[in-house]
Amino acid sequence: MSILWWGILGSALAGLATGLGGIPVLFPSLSAVSHRFRDELLGFAAGVMLAATAFSLLIPAIEYGGVWVALAGVALGALLLDLMDRLVPHEHFEKGLEGPKSRLREIWLFVIAITLHNFPEGLAVGVSFGTGNVSDGVTVATAIGIQNIPEGMAVAISLLGVGYPRSKAFFYAFLTGLVEPLGGILGAGLVSVMHFFLPWGMAIAAGAMLFVISDEIIPETHHGKSARFSTYALIAGFGIMMLLDNLLG
Repeated sequence: MSILWWGILGSALAGLATGLGGIPVLFPSLSAVSHRFRDELLGFAAGVMLAATAFSLLIPAIEYGGVWVALAGVALGALLLDLMDRLVPHEHFEKGLEGPKSRLREIWLFVIAITLHNFPEGLAVGVSFGTGNVSDGVTVATAIGIQNIPEGMAVAISLLGVGYPRSKAFFYAFLTGLVEPLGGILGAGLVSVMHFFLPWGMAIAAGAMLFVISDEIIPETHHGKSARFSTYALIAGFGIMMLLDNLLG
């Protein structure tokens, strides 16, 4: 199977994991979780993303392109996401409205925020298959899928908490993961036709993911008395993903 199809398949499965995480919201007995637990889930997801960024994207980017290409790519990825963050109206549950003012409904502003978050994840999955070693791509897709499960659960539970019906809360959580295959197609397509783009693509995806972790996920989970628990959840996610990266790699 070609790099492109591996990228599409891997990013699609990782994106569908978001919907998998939203399933508990359909059942009252499973969706009654605290705000603290939601923060811990997102902290765990941030740790998984951080480990995947370091071990599955940055290290290979340095190996294939050198440290200066990796550094430039990280900076470019972060700057591109920062630019999108400033130009596209979106909203976070804790941080509130960001970007220009908009007349869009709050739910669509929230969906846009998750979309900005998920696109670089799909890109990361797509470019990771460009090494020609399927296990590299599977590792990144697994990492993104693992972190998408608690993220999808947190999104669905948050929507339920502000008054959305269970079916809509699940649907919107599922919807936010559908952008990842688009990023996967772009990443896999670029490395398929331009092999020199591989280290650049990995580094750009890594920079974008680092921006999301630092600017969005950590601030969303570090407030009030739950901050310390979220920190340990992040460390746990990082450690588990580091272990999986070595076992799968």
